[in-house]
Amino acid sequence: MTDTLEVAFEVACSATHAFATWTERLGAWWPADHTISGGPDAIVLEGFVGGRIYERARGTEHEWGVVTTWQPPVRLGFRWHLGVGPERATDVDVAFVPLGEHATRVRIEQSGFERLGDVAADARARNRTGWESLALHLRAAIERGE
Repeated sequence: MTDTLEVAFEVACSATHAFATWTERLGAWWPADHTISGGPDAIVLEGFVGGRIYERARGTEHEWGVVTTWQPPVRLGFRWHLGVGPERATDVDVAFVPLGEHATRVRIEQSGFERLGDVAADARARNRTGWESLALHLRAAIERGE
């Protein structure tokens, strides 16, 4: 079994703003090199349990995952299967913990790497790097007022 991955960081805004930026304005902070099409505006996150996370690219859709928890503005959960298929999805839980009126701790926990078999440890390491880089982009978008 591969351990749960945990990444946490702070952003200078309310939990409501952080949650909305993550869920409603993905194109403002998700980097182009973390997409299939090269266009972050092509990412869609449907804001409800059972909602899809996908990318529209060149007339096709690429499934990324499905929303499993929708509790604005404090929690978002999803099964993440970008590049591996739904049967091998990992579980991602993102908590937005208020630290005051203008500060929020964003905590990402990802589990279920054992579903990836022999590549589980490598996938966990790659995902840590990915989430840590995404944290920088989210923080920058918030600081720009997006």
